[in-house]
Amino acid sequence: MATSEGLLQIFCGTLPYRPGTRTHVSNYNSSVFSTSRRKCVLKRGLRCIQALQCSSMQKVKFRFGVLNGGLYEAATCRRCRSSIFCCESAERVKGSAPVDGNRTWYVDKAHKHHTISSLVNGSNTLEDVQQLQGKREVTVKDDTTDPIEEEAWALLRESVVNYCGSPVGTIAANDPTSSDALNYDQVFIRDFIPSGTAFLLKGEYDIVRNFLLHTLQLQSWEKTIDCHSPGQGLMPASFKVRTVPLDGDDSATEEILDPDFGEAAIGRVAPVDSGLWWIILLRAYGKCSGDLSLQERVDVQTGIKMILRLCLADGFDMFPTLLVTDGSCMIDRRMGIHGHPLEIQALFYSALRCAREMLAPEDGSADLIRALNNRLVALAFHIREYYWIDMKKLNEIYRYKTEEYSYDAVNKFNIYPDQISPWLVEWMPGKGGYLIGNLQPAHMDFRFFSLGNIWSVVSGLATKDQSHAILDLIETKWTDLVADMPLKICYPALEGQEWQIITGSDPKNTPWSYHNAGSWPTLLWQLTVACIKMNRPEIAARAVRIAEKRLSQDKWPEYYDTKRARFIGKQARLFQTWSIAGYLVAKLLLDNPNAAQMLISDEDSELVNAFSCIIAANPRRKRGQKSSKKTFIV
Repeated sequence: MATSEGLLQIFCGTLPYRPGTRTHVSNYNSSVFSTSRRKCVLKRGLRCIQALQCSSMQKVKFRFGVLNGGLYEAATCRRCRSSIFCCESAERVKGSAPVDGNRTWYVDKAHKHHTISSLVNGSNTLEDVQQLQGKREVTVKDDTTDPIEEEAWALLRESVVNYCGSPVGTIAANDPTSSDALNYDQVFIRDFIPSGTAFLLKGEYDIVRNFLLHTLQLQSWEKTIDCHSPGQGLMPASFKVRTVPLDGDDSATEEILDPDFGEAAIGRVAPVDSGLWWIILLRAYGKCSGDLSLQERVDVQTGIKMILRLCLADGFDMFPTLLVTDGSCMIDRRMGIHGHPLEIQALFYSALRCAREMLAPEDGSADLIRALNNRLVALAFHIREYYWIDMKKLNEIYRYKTEEYSYDAVNKFNIYPDQISPWLVEWMPGKGGYLIGNLQPAHMDFRFFSLGNIWSVVSGLATKDQSHAILDLIETKWTDLVADMPLKICYPALEGQEWQIITGSDPKNTPWSYHNAGSWPTLLWQLTVACIKMNRPEIAARAVRIAEKRLSQDKWPEYYDTKRARFIGKQARLFQTWSIAGYLVAKLLLDNPNAAQMLISDEDSELVNAFSCIIAANPRRKRGQKSSKKTFIV
């Protein structure tokens, strides 16, 4: 009994774990715990028992960090750099019970490991577990789905990847017609977001929790490209579960997680968006499941801070936007989006908002939270003021004066009016507007990028009026942006000499294909969240009806080609997981719009007040001024 108590304390973070020592607790008083704490102890203790069933759990090796909220000592890793987590194959694990991935494990194990109940002030373990589980079950809808949804769920479950007997993610695609898997058989961070959201909406939280924790441990691993290591806190683009021979025993095998931080990716580009999506999914998990203990863990708090410090690091850039290279986000090939692409800024803003909600208020976080708040204000003002375009703003740019040198210049970035493309003059509707794709000195990328605009609505980066105007534009330009399959990733396509110069004559990014204005069904779920937030779900419902006509029939392709999206992409994988999951999330949210709140960030009143301070400030008078005592430093 003492051993069980000691183990429970270690895995709940109340005692440090020191390999090679034996923990014995004789005078343990469970009455010191509150009810919420007892539930936290219960859940962590049960997960501890499951972990102990894997006989190779002691072989787990990490560089540094924390485990289950408690400190542990770093172990020297003699394996090759890809061998982060090690678990013996299923043949060598004795006594382990199957996990069905939808919370039934807790009840089954509660019968077998009744000794934990005595730690929780004499409460009944099974009753507590059922009570916790019952709270989650209330939000789960009855599985009365149509054939397309049933097929989609079956395909999504087939794509699930297991590690040490537990689900940890979904592979990018499960295309039986393709012999060359490339990296589509890996679990991508960004690709799993719609999959994880679908499982959350279905009430299946284990896979999302496992995914968040395993990718968190991968964050601390060494990553090197040509003897150069990127900043600490970088999340991998993807990882793969591999089975390798066990050290010193060729007859046995073990499972390892092999991450890719961009050193093996096409173009060797590190993913900027992975860490941002990870924070967004972490918040969604807490809001949907009600399990806030995950985000309160020491290792998770440390992971959030590492991502924020990497993104908030000072550099040479004068802008509050995040400076990145081409290929660092969903558009992962050369498409001329280097610099300050809107997609990254929208995700950056969203991640900052989510992190601010989850960061524990402690002395060590004060400076980080202050920097976070300051960046939120500057970033929101910058995007809303300088990235926004409608007919009124287009007329202003058309009449810009150039070569202005002053603090109160109108044309602050020296934009030349001749940059306004002929297509934009004809395409811009009288009603509606959008956020442009990029802004740099003497350069404005006027292309419409769907993900950046949609997530600006979801995250609150765009104002209420701007958000409605973006949806107005989508409705007005429905034929161009949706047509026969939602949704164009960007508009218009790069063509002719412009395509040759900017993409390097990329044969996959030919005009109206792939990332060069191809149509991506996975964007359905993000469009749905934005429409629900603005109380205009009919727009998303219309897009879903269009997608339903072809997605299943076309075998769930990755993307579509041509202006009207009439052809399946020439190199598109079939049974693409995030196409499947994107459709499911859109359907689930339309059936239960309130569930979208786990992804939505509403307008922040403090930010609005800070904007007025920025607009009223005189830049010249600010120089040399003493810092004010405001909530936000502007």
